[in-house]
Amino acid sequence: MKPDPYASLRIPEFKFFLVVRFAVIFALSMQFAVIEWKVYELTSDPLSLGLIGLAEIIPSFSLALFAGNIVDKREKRGILLKCVVAYLFIGTALFLLTWDRAVAGMAKQQVIMLMYLMVFSGGIVRAFVAPATFTMLSLVVPREHLTNGITWSTSAWQIGGIIGPALGGLLIAWIGVHWTMLLVVGVMLAPLYSLLKIAPKPIYYKEVGESVAHRLTEGLRFVWKTKVVLNAMALDMFAVLFGGSVAILAIYAKDILHVGPEGYGLMRAAPAIGACLTMIILAYRPLVHKPGIKLLAAVFGFGIAMIVFGISTYFPLSLLALFMSGMLDGISVNIRQTILQMKTPDDMRGRVASVSSMFIGSSNELGAFESGLAAKLLGTVRSVVFGGCVTLGVVLTTYVISPAMRNLDLHPDKKD
Repeated sequence: MKPDPYASLRIPEFKFFLVVRFAVIFALSMQFAVIEWKVYELTSDPLSLGLIGLAEIIPSFSLALFAGNIVDKREKRGILLKCVVAYLFIGTALFLLTWDRAVAGMAKQQVIMLMYLMVFSGGIVRAFVAPATFTMLSLVVPREHLTNGITWSTSAWQIGGIIGPALGGLLIAWIGVHWTMLLVVGVMLAPLYSLLKIAPKPIYYKEVGESVAHRLTEGLRFVWKTKVVLNAMALDMFAVLFGGSVAILAIYAKDILHVGPEGYGLMRAAPAIGACLTMIILAYRPLVHKPGIKLLAAVFGFGIAMIVFGISTYFPLSLLALFMSGMLDGISVNIRQTILQMKTPDDMRGRVASVSSMFIGSSNELGAFESGLAAKLLGTVRSVVFGGCVTLGVVLTTYVISPAMRNLDLHPDKKD
């Protein structure tokens, strides 16, 4: 029977979950665009922008295992409610810190440090949001519709991540920094309302007298033992770490393709648009048959796309390569999320999701650092081509050493 592309959307609670998924990333990505603009306006120092990402990743990475353990032991909707309330307080504080009247008596450096403190606080909240959101999805969507639910959930996240910073940049010009930040606070009311429309969910965790150290590291041990999960995480991590080039797109726009800020905007949007298109297609044509081979092929294609982008001096070809990299990355994300959802026991979802967020989430920031360092050492074009080649090597190695990935079956009634 032909799969129903709207199966999960017929579940009322899942619709509210999608609002949460979209609104949180939409508000946070808009907030980050505003913070970056304001901090650079105050400092005129590029390093100050790098410190924003560092301020967020340090707490989210450090607390990930602890947060996953808490999520497994507590009711998930309640955790997400507390996280959204925390984001509301952080957003309100940032609104005041970006309002010239509110900080008139404060030194500029003090304002900047308080903004970093708010970003650091958001990193603490992020450590809990990732595993709680991952776990909630499997609690509002039955297993037989989980693949479809993952597709729509990832689409909501991708679209929010595209619109948020773009609208944030426009609103800074139209209504100013601090009023844009106030809008961020207003958007956060949508997930707060939506979570109140979702019923509290059961807790599958069972206390069996384990030590705290055992509980905190159980997610790591599960990932290490479950080779298909480990390989899926490693594939995605290395593709982002070495194959991504978002951090140096400005160099291509200015010095190689000579397309200016308008071209830079198109280059930033192209991968995300490709990923969104993939998610829409996958809602109608889910990747059930040989998903492991398709995951390997998608990451291999991603590496090829980045090599083409790296050597291209023709702007339309560069845009096409970035668009294709986004489409292929969308396939990779969808299959990886399905693997995690299908293979993770209910009582360990929070801890396994935290391990994923530690390595996959952190690889974005580390990938930006790697791109900049490689560009400095090898040159911009060589660094991108090198990253694409490393990605191809990782895929080929995984294909050879991982029969579990080659033979992967994600049919809903297969729990192995």
